[in-house]
Amino acid sequence: MAAESACPAPMKATSNGVFQGDNPLDFALPLAILQICLVVLLTRLLAFVLRPLRQPRVIAEIVGGILLGPSALGRNKDFLKAVFPSRSLTVLDTLANLGLLFFLFLVGLEMDPKSIRRAGKKALSIALGGISLPFALGIGTSFALRATVSKGVDQAPFLIFMGVAFSITAFPVLARILAELKLLTTDVGRMAMSAAAVNDVAAWILLALAIALSGSGRSPVVSLWVLLCGCGFVIGCVFIVTPIFKWMEKRCPDGEPVKELYVCVTLSIVLLSGFVTDSIGIHALFGAFITGVLVPKEGPFAGALVEKVEDLVSGLFLPLYFVSSGLKTNITTIQGLQSWGFLVLVIVTACFGKIVGTVAMSLACRIPFKEALALGFLMNTKGLVELIVLNIGKDRKVLNDQTFAIMVLMAVFTTFITTPLVMAVYKPNQKTSKVAYKHRTIKRKDPNSELRIFACFHTASNVPTMINLIEASRGTEKKEGLCVYAMHLMELSERSSAILMVHKARKNGVPFWNKGKRSDCDQVVVAFEAFRQLSRVFIRPMTAISAMHGMHEDICGSAERKRAAMIILPFHKHQRFDGVLETTRSEFRWVNKRVLEHASCSVGILVDRGLGGSTHVAASNVSSVITVLFFGGNDDQEALAYGARMAEHPGISLNVVRFLPSPEISGEIEADTNDAESTGESADEIFLAEVKQKFKNLEAFKYEERWIKNTSETVDVLGEFNKCHLFLVGRMPVSRAAAMLKVKSDCRELGPVGSLLISPDFSTSASVLVVQQYVGPTPSSPLLPDKVAVIESPEHDTESG
Repeated sequence: MAAESACPAPMKATSNGVFQGDNPLDFALPLAILQICLVVLLTRLLAFVLRPLRQPRVIAEIVGGILLGPSALGRNKDFLKAVFPSRSLTVLDTLANLGLLFFLFLVGLEMDPKSIRRAGKKALSIALGGISLPFALGIGTSFALRATVSKGVDQAPFLIFMGVAFSITAFPVLARILAELKLLTTDVGRMAMSAAAVNDVAAWILLALAIALSGSGRSPVVSLWVLLCGCGFVIGCVFIVTPIFKWMEKRCPDGEPVKELYVCVTLSIVLLSGFVTDSIGIHALFGAFITGVLVPKEGPFAGALVEKVEDLVSGLFLPLYFVSSGLKTNITTIQGLQSWGFLVLVIVTACFGKIVGTVAMSLACRIPFKEALALGFLMNTKGLVELIVLNIGKDRKVLNDQTFAIMVLMAVFTTFITTPLVMAVYKPNQKTSKVAYKHRTIKRKDPNSELRIFACFHTASNVPTMINLIEASRGTEKKEGLCVYAMHLMELSERSSAILMVHKARKNGVPFWNKGKRSDCDQVVVAFEAFRQLSRVFIRPMTAISAMHGMHEDICGSAERKRAAMIILPFHKHQRFDGVLETTRSEFRWVNKRVLEHASCSVGILVDRGLGGSTHVAASNVSSVITVLFFGGNDDQEALAYGARMAEHPGISLNVVRFLPSPEISGEIEADTNDAESTGESADEIFLAEVKQKFKNLEAFKYEERWIKNTSETVDVLGEFNKCHLFLVGRMPVSRAAAMLKVKSDCRELGPVGSLLISPDFSTSASVLVVQQYVGPTPSSPLLPDKVAVIESPEHDTESG
């Protein structure tokens, strides 16, 4: 009986079902399914609860694991025996470590070795300061712990494990926090990411040393052999595995799916690397991490690997690791004043070492004190890597139950306080308070002054039309010129690959394009760069990576900092091959509506039907007809002002069609006309007279007036101009003629005229630009904070101009 209790019978994989008397929880597969569902449900619920506090998801996952363990729900022996029986732990740990293996492969994919070489002396110095002092304090604290709560453990590995645990910075968690706080593109964010990358590499090297020393072999020669074989493994991977990856990457052209064989070979290499490093005596995780680091980051290959692996691993298998860790964490072992005193000591010492070490080195590098303090708080972030270190130490008998619980609580506390402390000491938005600038509209007293346009696009397919629109907007030689900021709008999701996207886009402060590499961003920038060289237009590509529910804040804030006169947004529908407009993503419509509400300059929504075709049209080949539909009001004046600028291009013909109420009904609506409308109509007359006077000798300019009675007659008039290339219309026309329009549409952001032009009943191949003029600040709801990172080149910034 004693033998049976010591070695419980292995669990069978599947049951015969409850109707044949089997309890599913006595079998490995149904029990594992229940465990996965339980932990996913609990961690997602905790993540939702902690979201208002802007905490990273890893906090919810660690806390969820602790709650399921003996510290909380596991105190109920019946629950623990039913859901997490001891004989199921082998299967649980195997699945958890398999998930962790592939997650560490993804972490390696996020890390670009080139970024470490580019980090610079400042980042290296800050990383060194953030490692050395906490490592030394960790060793010092370990002496106190070993004399009291950790008696009997081997001294050398315990010292190094404590030093590593104190000095770690969690690179993926830090990136997520920076995205939450909108700091990814600030100097602090760039420096923190660079220093954390260096810190991460150093931590893995130190952890490998700690594992080698913690082996059960008594001879130090064994530890030496483990280290030498580990170094040999890394060198072998560089010379054997890297060429294989490069060979596969070259055979994965952009725009084509990556072959299943290549993905399968890569995942097999990950498993084989894990087997080799485990056989050496380091840990299987090292092999997976090294493999991920060696995968080429350019091209579609790395993205395809992430797409195949990420959701299954991060969503289902990785949470099991937090349960596995939580089952080992028993907070009730921290008993008595001495134990709680050591918990406080560990937390204070870990925070002091990391923060003071980072701040001191930052100040030595002449970084301002507030930014240095923010860097210190950011580098104090712990996370999954910390948990890995502690679990390896626990499995190797280097950390006992009490020390393990103390260190886990330290990791949770230090990560939890990071976000509120950084928010308290570093507020970069205060540096760029409301920007005062004069030209917030295209219509202005001095039409020869520089025009700044903030053009947004979702995908590379939007770029040709955007470039052709910019080409048409150039104006004449006498003008001060056209400055365009082209912002690529990308969604920042909860997936860890979003950080890979940030990492690739930001390149640690280097412009996010690199002409020698192949990627979607590179193709976009090459197109803009070619256009810039062929024209007089200053054009600067940017990238906004933000959550959909707050992308508008990013667009509006960036446009204001760049002193843009107009924001141009792509419509949320795209044209299919049969000409029907199909919704791309409904969330983009919400973004557009919020920008219309909050923008501090004029806004245009572009309905793209292929303006100029699918390629950029050279200036000498431009031959476009643009039609301005003028009813009246500020928005229509802004559309006409934009059309007037386009008319200065030698390849542009401009038609201005003014709509007036038919004399038959003008008397009926005369009584409804108020003073404001009369004032507006007089302003329309003055502006129209100015435009007609300016282009009176230009053959490519045509002005017509049409009298209408109702919507039907308006549509008939529009049909006469459906062969043009671009319609320019105001979003909310204000006039007696506009008052007669009765249009039903599910796209109110386009206004009545824009809705008519995209109606299935109206046949045209012309693109449509719907314009809203900025008329001054209006009361609006405050913008919500958002997960964001704006990435732009540090070069050619004319923000202060």
